[in-house]
Amino acid sequence: MENIRFKALEATLNRKPAVFKLPSGKISDYFGEQTFSNVSMQEFLPGDAYRQVLRSIKKGEKLDRSMADQIAASLKAWAMSKGATHYTHWFHPLTGATAEKHDAFINPMEGGGAIENFQGGQLIQQEPDASSFPSGGIRNTFEARGYTAWDPTSPAFIMDNTLCIPTVFVSYTGEALDYKTPLLSAIEAVDLAATAVCRYFDKDITRVYPTLGWEQEYFLVDTALYMARPDLLLTGRTVFGHASAKDQQLSDHYFGSIAQRALEFMKEFEYESHRLGIPLKTRHNEVAPNQFECAPVYEETNLAVDHNQLLMHIMQKVAKNHDLTVLLHEKPYARVNGSGKHNNWSLATDTGINLFSPGKDAKSNLRFITLLVNILMAVNKHADLLRASIASAGNDLRLGANEAPPAIISAFIGSYLSGVLDKIEKSKVNGKFATGGQSEMNLNIPKIPEILADNTDRNRTSPFAFTGNKFEFRAVGSADTCSNAMMTLNLIMADQLNEFKKEVDALIKKKIRRTEAIYQVIKKYIKVSKKIRFEGNSYSQEWIDEAEQRGLSNLHSTPEALKAYISPSTVKLFEHNGILTRRELEARYDIKLENYVKKIQIESRVIGDLAQNHIIPIAVKYQNTLIENAKGLSDVLDSKTYVKLSRNQIQTIKEISEHISEVKTNVDAMLEERKKANRLDSFKDAAAAYNQNVMPYFDIIRRHVDKLELLVDDEVWPLPKYRELLFIR
Repeated sequence: MENIRFKALEATLNRKPAVFKLPSGKISDYFGEQTFSNVSMQEFLPGDAYRQVLRSIKKGEKLDRSMADQIAASLKAWAMSKGATHYTHWFHPLTGATAEKHDAFINPMEGGGAIENFQGGQLIQQEPDASSFPSGGIRNTFEARGYTAWDPTSPAFIMDNTLCIPTVFVSYTGEALDYKTPLLSAIEAVDLAATAVCRYFDKDITRVYPTLGWEQEYFLVDTALYMARPDLLLTGRTVFGHASAKDQQLSDHYFGSIAQRALEFMKEFEYESHRLGIPLKTRHNEVAPNQFECAPVYEETNLAVDHNQLLMHIMQKVAKNHDLTVLLHEKPYARVNGSGKHNNWSLATDTGINLFSPGKDAKSNLRFITLLVNILMAVNKHADLLRASIASAGNDLRLGANEAPPAIISAFIGSYLSGVLDKIEKSKVNGKFATGGQSEMNLNIPKIPEILADNTDRNRTSPFAFTGNKFEFRAVGSADTCSNAMMTLNLIMADQLNEFKKEVDALIKKKIRRTEAIYQVIKKYIKVSKKIRFEGNSYSQEWIDEAEQRGLSNLHSTPEALKAYISPSTVKLFEHNGILTRRELEARYDIKLENYVKKIQIESRVIGDLAQNHIIPIAVKYQNTLIENAKGLSDVLDSKTYVKLSRNQIQTIKEISEHISEVKTNVDAMLEERKKANRLDSFKDAAAAYNQNVMPYFDIIRRHVDKLELLVDDEVWPLPKYRELLFIR
């Protein structure tokens, strides 16, 4: 049988880059042309309907159902003018992917004809059933009804001649079955809490909204090579593979010139993204060979999350046109950098202020310090929940591997700001403080410059780093949705700001001046949250030791991290703020554990299959060739010469035999542990068993298979090697 690896390599080497020709003109000429944007709404919506939709988007007002039919008719007219024939409610179930069920606009008429029809009820709410999505026990088979409801804050768009309407997805009894519903609730919570605090400083502020700028990392691999690797195909990562002699050691790929084939792919997926209103701006080579990154301009968080979900779909779809496959797994290749999705988060006001940008006077700087200290307090209180929000089997392989932050959650704000906070902590009230020309209290704090670029370097080892006017949550995995991390971050900030306002107001009631009350609470918070701040190298063993002394958690695995979802403090946090109930949290905990179990189970099966049906037979066959060769030498050489010349060959035969034996022994042991794990009643127990008893065999088996890769003849090795996966273009 012909070696599939060499057929794949031949296909790869014979490929010519597919050239994508961008349309003439500027990006702005076609940007957002496939979205029901403000321009489209003005053109197609009646005046009253347009104004109501705008109020819903900007102020969160509920849409009047009496307007629904007008809006639906206009949306249908716009979509059909773009060639749409179907519509779908587009939502984010708890699989982490997106979902859609397409319905045609046509309705049959008497006499055999048909007309296009789309009513307000079809726009606002539908019952997609979708009973097979994960629900964590919330939905029984005999109670499978679920509803999708329109989210007007995210514009409808057209993809593949289908009108896609962003929606939430909830059960018949109202529980959230998706990622969007709690995210929207958290966004509303942080709006209310932050607006109330901001009004201490500026009465003109009536709305605060979180912004998000994600950075999406990914790998590209030739599709023929991808299809020749069952592990990549089934798990998204390579479970075997010896390191290439050259990979990322020289850092020559990072920010290098983009290879033509990759560039043509980028041009096409950027074009499709821009047509859908995704404001992609940046593209570049990443550290590892064939690893890349793209990033958009910042947007409001809900829209940014939708756009990231759309982008991942577009990338995978467009890659097929170039005979490429996009690898979004956090760690597709061992011993080279994995991929993350850095979430750059900030808070902005309806008056045009970025609340994490230092101001130009004492009042705006006090506001900045207030927001800064409160997010540090929030992270300090809920570090374990933040770790849980980015937990996954894939991300476990990446965190702390000198390419991503460690599993220890800490915050970096830079030496300059740390010095400012330390000075506040140690300062004493002396009755004077300059705020807008009035003297009330003097903190003796040096003015914080408007731009901190020269004062705050980027700490790439920190999971939560201040980078001048935003925080970069670097620990999110590349394949994950941004929703989880953003829901958590906005929720803990909202809860903390509510607590802050409660404490400040209590002091004000005691006749303490407002500025002094704010200062007193901030000073206390700085001291309490100090343990979460770390300015050094988060990869170092010194930090691991110090973090333990500080009492910070180091949750290495997903099963450990996910426990935070059902802790009493988490349940109280979510229920008190009206985001998720205990039942919904427990359901998500079970779903994430089940997902973890199934992913590790699949990897275990792939390892067993590849080892027993691909690697061992090839190694035995090559070993037999060496044995036959050694026997032939003994027939033609005298014994003394034979012993001298065959020594290395016999040693190779022994080494191959030892590695084959180790692979077989450990695969058998792994399979026994997997059987035990599969018999456990709960996903909690199964996840622990897979993590503690099954996964340890993965590296052991891999070590021996990778040794065999070096020993067995290259012409018979069945799997494309790292030097081919990473460098063939």
